[in-house]
Amino acid sequence: MSKVTAEMVKELRERTGVGMGKCKEALDACGGEMEKAIDHLRKAGMASAVKKEGRDVNEGLIGHSESNAAVSLVEVNSETDFVAQNDRFKQFIKDVAQDAADTTPASLDALLGQTFSKDSSVTIDQYRALTVQSLGENIRIKRMLVMPKSQDVSIGVYSHMNGKIVTAVTLTGGQGNEAFARELAMHVAAESPDFLNPEEVPADVKAREEDIAREQVKGKPANIADKIVEGKIKAYYDQACFVCQKYIKDNSMSVAEVVAAEAKKLGKNITVQSFKRWKVGG
Repeated sequence: MSKVTAEMVKELRERTGVGMGKCKEALDACGGEMEKAIDHLRKAGMASAVKKEGRDVNEGLIGHSESNAAVSLVEVNSETDFVAQNDRFKQFIKDVAQDAADTTPASLDALLGQTFSKDSSVTIDQYRALTVQSLGENIRIKRMLVMPKSQDVSIGVYSHMNGKIVTAVTLTGGQGNEAFARELAMHVAAESPDFLNPEEVPADVKAREEDIAREQVKGKPANIADKIVEGKIKAYYDQACFVCQKYIKDNSMSVAEVVAAEAKKLGKNITVQSFKRWKVGG
């Protein structure tokens, strides 16, 4: 009997698409023998899913949902865009995203292993396998994000290109600002910032930008060069940092200025806590 290692569990998951927990159970039951473990999973009702798992899944959609507890994002990949536009595929994403929002699992593996809310006889991963059988091609839940709700935050989500790009913005300053957060999420979809603010730009990125800027001003007097470099670094922040970017709906103001204006209008202390930008395959 071979000892079941993490590497073996990972390999079985890659070959079958079945959750880590079920893969370990199958390997344990089969003495660590990979092919027998695959057969074990097939006998458990995942045959079609296993057969199709070797196929690439580069298409798909990103779904989102919410409950009283949280807002969720889920990316599900398929082999073709044709299947990604299928109503059953879309229903699968909707169901999984809703279960993620309702149960707030700690990880993708936890989500895959939990019972499907609409059919207690199967797990989410077994529901995926059944959907594979129905659609006739491989699908895979690539990633999941759960953003807990609280009295201190407002979360806005925006879906672009029918789910090919989904963005989310979290604002501090209390609930009730979801519509404004969604407007900012729309900006994120369009402008694709890399960082929230200059303070979040990694030191090595700052150093690289400064090095490039200094190369461009070689030969100029030091005091002039320093000012030019400072200006170029600011221009980089204006392009790469969310709160520094010009707001897409009013390019006379930065995102930070728009947030400050909204906060003043509402009499609240609103700030941008975080943003997410997911693109299918990204």
